[in-house]
This record gives sequence, structure tokens and C-alpha cells, in this order.
Amino acid sequence: MGSVLRVFSYLPNPRVWKSVIAANIGGVEIEIIGDKPKNLSSWLWDYNARKLSEEEMTQDSPHLRKGKRGFAGALYKTEEFLKSQPFGTVPAAYSPDGEIGIFESNSILRSIARSSQHQTLYGKSDFEASRIDSYLDANLVFAREAQVYLLEVENLTNEGYSRMVSAYEFYLSGIEASLSRNKFIVSEYLTIADISFVCDFAQFLREGHYQKIIKKKGFGLISKDLAQDFPLALKHLLGLSELEEFSKVMGSYLDWYKEK
Repeated sequence: MGSVLRVFSYLPNPRVWKSVIAANIGGVEIEIIGDKPKNLSSWLWDYNARKLSEEEMTQDSPHLRKGKRGFAGALYKTEEFLKSQPFGTVPAAYSPDGEIGIFESNSILRSIARSSQHQTLYGKSDFEASRIDSYLDANLVFAREAQVYLLEVENLTNEGYSRMVSAYEFYLSGIEASLSRNKFIVSEYLTIADISFVCDFAQFLREGHYQKIIKKKGFGLISKDLAQDFPLALKHLLGLSELEEFSKVMGSYLDWYKEK
């Protein structure tokens, strides 16, 4: 079988881990291409993404673009990339023939689940799949706020901090309520809603790496009372992260938090 999906992204990227974990569970082949965030400015963003030579990175290059959303300065993106990825962001996924672009990490995750032979990753019925979509949409709103929060932590404002607190409490309250009724977020079995939660929330917890900066700005860690306020969500996160399907992808990403 050829690769079901090819994904170009900065690495490591918890948003990409979602699809890799689902692919491992569902027996789907996936190809990941990329580099560290600071190195993507020297890559050609394309279905056939590759590292550029110095001679190719010129001011008159037809692929030269201005970086946006987390990437400052010059980037090199083909017209084909921008046609298939209209928002010009990563992770950028493609169908096996490279004709269809898929963007937003939860949409890439859904594509993996649809290609999987696993019977419950995307639920057992169309209505259950739609319920899973509801969680993925709520997750996406939270993840977007978390991305802004973490990217702008050096210039954190009262408004920005308050927005993140509100998003955190809203999202975690829903997850906590769901886990009070089910073993997993949607039902009694693992779905892509659980996978998405683990990867995106683990990334949010990186705020702990910026504790000194946040304190200097006059704020505290938003997740400081996580164990008391949302114990089921925390238990779910840590429990799933220990499973082989998760741990072999996430590696030591959460070790610092577990050792606190």
C-alpha cells in the first residue's frame, strides 16, 4: 500500500502526532516530511517539499513569500502549494496523488480515521461521528487560543491572558463532564476525540516552560490547579500518554510535567 497521506510540517509537532497515533492504531500508512520550525524558511513548501540550496533562496525566486502566523521573514512556497493549501499554513497534508490538499490538523486526523479499518476510531454510526466532530470543533477553538497564548507569551496582556483562562475553563469543563459519564470522551472506547485532546492539551501544558515569564508579567500558570479542578481530564491525559500507541509517538514530551 502506498502512503494514504503525506504531511509537511514543522517537527516535532503535537498537531501532527494526532494523525500519526491514529494511523498507527488504524493501520494506515502516513508519510511525514519536515524540519525544526527555525529551519522551514530554507525549505520549499510543496507536495514534494525539500530543503533548498543557498543558490535557490534569492530575492527574485518565484516562490518567495512573506511569512505569516508563527513564521516571520521569507518563506518559499510554490503556486501549487498555495492552490492546495489556500491558507498557506502547516501542517499541510495531501492525498496520495498530491492532487487534494487537506489543512487543519483535525481534518487531517479525520482523513486518517476515514481511511482506517479500525471500527471505532470515528464512531460506530454517522451520528456518533458527528458527536466526535463536535468535540474536535471545540478542541480546535481551544487549540487556536492556546497557540496565540504560547506564541505571544513574551508580550502577554491582560486581555490575552483572560481569553486563555476563559477558553481553558470552558474546554476542560466539557471534557471533565464527558469523562464523568464515559470511560473515554465520547463513549466507552477510544476515538479520535481522545487522540486530539491528548495531543493538543499536552501542547498547551507547555505554558509551564514559560512560568518565569508569565510570573514576570504578573500572572500565574493557568493550569496550576489542573489536578484539583479537572482531575478526570488530567488522569485521561496521563493515562493515554502511557499507552504504547501514544508514547512511541509523543516520546518524552510530557515527562517534565509528570516529574513535577
